Amino acid sequence: MIDLHSHTNSSDGTLTPAQLVALAKAQNLEALAITDHDTFEGYDAAVPLAEAAGLDLVCGIEVSTRFRGKSVHLLGYFLNHPPMEHFRTWLFLLQESRRERNNEMVRKLNDMGIGIRLEEVEMLGRSITGRPHFARALVQQGYCKSIEDAFRIYLGEGARAHVERKEVNLPEAITLVRDGGGIPVLAHPIRLGKEDRAEEERWIAEFVDSGLLGLEVYHSDHKQVDVERYQSYTRKYQLAPTGGSDYHGDNKPDIQLGEGRKGNLNVPFSILDDLRRRFPDN
Repeated sequence: MIDLHSHTNSSDGTLTPAQLVALAKAQNLEALAITDHDTFEGYDAAVPLAEAAGLDLVCGIEVSTRFRGKSVHLLGYFLNHPPMEHFRTWLFLLQESRRERNNEMVRKLNDMGIGIRLEEVEMLGRSITGRPHFARALVQQGYCKSIEDAFRIYLGEGARAHVERKEVNLPEAITLVRDGGGIPVLAHPIRLGKEDRAEEERWIAEFVDSGLLGLEVYHSDHKQVDVERYQSYTRKYQLAPTGGSDYHGDNKPDIQLGEGRKGNLNVPFSILDDLRRRFPDN
């Protein structure tokens, strides 16, 4: 069993890279991909730990992109080989944009009488600070009763302190991943939110035309009927199927590493074997 979608506290997870590697071993995972948002810090720290533990560690990343006004998440795999340096430079620019957004959220919260400082939030967010860290700060300082309340009242889309991120468009992000030597994969396609399945497929077909190489078939949010539909897309469009829990630790306590939500996930090692057969340089 493997898990190709997980997060450390280098982005919006709660476990350190060392804790995540230890958990993967305790769960008897054969392979793990760390796919933090906009940073390789967690993966870089985990490399020697995974090697010592005998865990097959896959380099990954998750990037927020925009397509026709909608936020779409893109996974990138195997970005640990040349020419990935250009991609890492682009990530630095993306992080600067994130910090600008965070400053604007602090300004909005301060204007509402909430005495929160960016430095306090960044202590929770480490290298990448986002809305989950703002939510935790709001709860810790007594402004909200729960993470859910913080998003509902202040941080969620349309809420009082929400600030839209400046996200790269999806085709450009696909090109950047491929130019960096990586494999671009559409994350959790169910979150495209397309109840019209024909429209969902049209979008995925457009992503393929833009250079998409894989589809996250197995995910904690996917029901069996969704898995079967996404499997059919991989066959039709010759996409590599991938899968992972999208584990975030205590930030998503109902999702377990390698197991998903209520045990709905069981990704076989053959999925990773297939990725490597399709892309032998990795």
